[in-house]
Amino acid sequence: MKYAIYCGSSAGSDPQFLQATQALAAEICQRKHSIVYGGASVGLMGAVADAVLTGGQRVTGVMPKALIDKELQHQGLSELHIVEDMQQRKAKMAELADAYIAMPGGVGTLEEIFEVWTAGQLGFHAKPCAFYNVDGYYDELIAFAQTMVKKQFMKGLYLDKLIVSDDPQTLLTQIAEYQAPASKWG
Repeated sequence: MKYAIYCGSSAGSDPQFLQATQALAAEICQRKHSIVYGGASVGLMGAVADAVLTGGQRVTGVMPKALIDKELQHQGLSELHIVEDMQQRKAKMAELADAYIAMPGGVGTLEEIFEVWTAGQLGFHAKPCAFYNVDGYYDELIAFAQTMVKKQFMKGLYLDKLIVSDDPQTLLTQIAEYQAPASKWG
């Protein structure tokens, strides 16, 4: 299995984010799985790539030309796809992945996971979407999604099928057992 990992180009404010990243990478390696991510060597992005590579598994990067120098392209990847822009980056990552995981990150992380989550709801893919909820990082976002369900802007089954866990083993096990809901218009 290949996971698309969406996460911060920063390491965040607390060492637990880096520790949790390393724990997730260790679980990915234990299962002999691989990742595709944004291709950078900095922040949680670099940390997850380094840990998966150190664990002996493949890491594929996807980076727009304009960010090669700005984001400090990782030099040790198994494979690197250079694309024209962010839209192509997201499309390539979505194409290469079997599942999508949002680790802690900023608005770019949210944009990426929201796009694939929406595509799943619309039936464009049947792949699992997950939030690695380190230290409750996504609690308020999940609470807001519950508000969307309550106010009938989203069906509850799309929230119910979203995988949310702070435990790497649970997260990856739930991804492996995932059954996609019917598409919104199906």
